[in-house]
Order: sequence, then C-alpha cells, then structure tokens
Amino acid sequence: MTDGAKRPDEAQPQLERQLGITDAVVMGLGSMIGAGIFAVLAPAAAAAGSSVLIALAAAAVVAYLNATSSARCAARYPESGGAYVYGRKRLGEFWGYLAGWGFVVGKTASCAATALIVGFYAWPAQAHAIAVVAVLALTAVNYTGIQKSALVTRIIVAVVLAALAAVAVVAFTGPSTDFGRLDIGADASAHGVLQAAGLLFFAFAGYARIATLGEEVRDPARTIPRAISLALGIALIVYAVVAVAALAVLGSEGLAHSAAPLADVVRAAGAAGFAPVVRSVAVIAALGSLLSLILGVSRTTFAMARDHYLPQQLSAVHPKFKTPYRAEVAVGVVVAVLAGTAEVRSAIGFSSFSVLVYYAIANASAWTLGGRIVPTVGFIGCLVFAFALPLNSVLLGTAVLLVGTAAYAVRHGRSD
Repeated sequence: MTDGAKRPDEAQPQLERQLGITDAVVMGLGSMIGAGIFAVLAPAAAAAGSSVLIALAAAAVVAYLNATSSARCAARYPESGGAYVYGRKRLGEFWGYLAGWGFVVGKTASCAATALIVGFYAWPAQAHAIAVVAVLALTAVNYTGIQKSALVTRIIVAVVLAALAAVAVVAFTGPSTDFGRLDIGADASAHGVLQAAGLLFFAFAGYARIATLGEEVRDPARTIPRAISLALGIALIVYAVVAVAALAVLGSEGLAHSAAPLADVVRAAGAAGFAPVVRSVAVIAALGSLLSLILGVSRTTFAMARDHYLPQQLSAVHPKFKTPYRAEVAVGVVVAVLAGTAEVRSAIGFSSFSVLVYYAIANASAWTLGGRIVPTVGFIGCLVFAFALPLNSVLLGTAVLLVGTAAYAVRHGRSD
C-alpha cells in the first residue's frame, strides 16, 4: 500500500468547494436518471428475456456495493478523480492509473452514446450532427462554472422525474396492461441475466460523478457518502417502477425490439398523444446525463494531468470560473468527434466494460480500509458482469486497457 508521491498542496492547482448535499445528489441523479432509462432497457430485455427484472435487481445490488465502497474511499480522500485517486493511494500508482484510464476512456464512450441518444430522439435523420452540437453546447456550460452546471441539472432532473411518473401512471392504468407479462418464462438463462445486468450497469454508474467531484463538495467526509446513498436509492426506485411498467405493457419481447421503449409504452397504453412529450423528455434527460458525464470525465482528466499521467497543461484551473477549463475543452472535443462517428449500442457495451473495471479497483481500494465483505462481493460482481458482456465489448475493452498499460510502462520506464 502506498500513498503515492507527495507534493505541497500549494504547488498543485486546486478546485473550489461549492457544492452542498442537494447539488451533489442532483448531479448523481442527473447521470443515473438520464439516457439509461430511455436506452438500456431494450438491449437488456434482448439479453435477459423475461428475466430482465432479475438482471435489474442484480445490477442494483452490485451498484449498491460499489457505491458503498466508493463512499468510504471518497470520505477518506475527498479529491477530484474518484477511483483513480483511491487506487493510487491504497493500491499503488499503476492501479490508480488503470482505474483513471478505464474511467476516462469508458466514460468518453458513454458520453458519445448519450449524445447520440439525444440526436436519435430529437432528429433521427441528423442524429450525429445533433449529437455533436449537444456536446459542444454542454461543454460551454461546464466551462463557465460548476454552479451553473448544477442548476441546469437540477431543472432537468425535476422535468424527467415528473415525466417518468406520468409514464408510469399511464402504463399502470392502460387497457393493454397485463402484469402476467412479468412472469419468468423458459427464455431465462444465467448468462442472459448476467449480460443484461452488465448492460444495465451503464445506467446505474452515475453515482461516480459525486465521487469524481469530491474536490468541489463542501464537508466531503459527510456530504459524499450521504449524497451517493440518496442518489442511488432514488434511482433504484425510479428504474424499478419504469421497468415494471414497460414489461407490463410491452412484455419482454416487445421491449427487446423497441427503438424507443417508453414512447412505445404510452402508445400501447392508449395515450399516443403523449408519445411526442416522452421523446422530448428523453432528449432533456439525455442532455442532463451528458452534462454530468462530461463534468466527471473532465475532473478525472484534470486529476491525472495534475499527477503527470496526462499532459500537464490539462491541469490548469480557470482564474475566474474555477473550473479545469482545458480538461473540459479537450474532453468536449474528443467526445464531439466520437459522437459524429460512433454507434450507440457498441459504445454502451464498451463503456460498461471499462467502468466495471474502474469499480473493481474502487472495491479493491476499499478492501484495504477494512470491512471486507462488501468490497469483496462488489469486486467479484464487477468482474463477472464485465466478462459476461457481449464478446466484442470484452475484446475491445481489454485491448484498450492493454494499450493504457503499455503507455504506463513506457512512461514509467522513461522516469526510471
């Protein structure tokens, strides 16, 4: 175990602590109750079939274990970077670097997928162009200060929660609703459940945003654990209600083949006029998720640059807005390029693999703090989910992690 190389605090750029408990919870919710609820249920149903609710429960359990481990580490090390910081200080420099690399690369893919969800819901014929515009606009919002980002996210979360509540009411009271569709059939399989759980983890991983913003949270030892627990708890309730509603109306087969599941739910429930509203809310939700995702990736990039694992120029803090503006611009440009060229489902699978590796390292870091049952089970769950994902996601994710490992070895060899 090592605490890593120490440098005087005054020699490093520092972010300003501006966020309280409410803002921290909202930032987490903005990531979790966003694009995932509109995009992940369909591929998860395709993988798990009628057992998709079991997959949702499994993803929720591992998310809770990861959140518990992350909260313990974040309270001990309230700095920007999340598991990158925890791994470096508890396990050694390489493991911290690997966590940071996995998070930045995986969440960059997640940003691109989320931007494309905005594009496909807003204007399918011009989805990639809309996605690029969305990324650049939200990068500009983040550039001008985290308080503005928190305010925008708060408004978006309120709108999305209200709309999802309306969808649930329509679904539960519609003439085509049949709760018998929740029964588990012969199509259920252990591998399908695990693969669906890994895909659903894409939607639950937003609580990491709270930890990666640790350097900008007031009273972090108290605020971060409470905010993570509250945000995850609210998200779990919302996802469970919406998943039950979708299955009761569409069934697992109809859900698996739906390009816009919640819009199809309200149409099938006899409220076709509400479908355009659902599409509009999907755009708003995805924008909120994208805003928070870009924020989290830029903070981890900032932390890695500050420690010289990425170009040090990216560790600059804006003198007026107190934001890591160069890291934000760099992340925004890369995400915009990916959003103009990538595909949604492949990006989700790759992102899930990389982020599950990130959380495996967070659990391993928490294991060194004591209380080892939770981090041990969380660590195993992350690896099982990661390698149950579609083969192309596993191969691409492994290749990218190996590239990061090679880059670390080259850098480490030069510094010796």
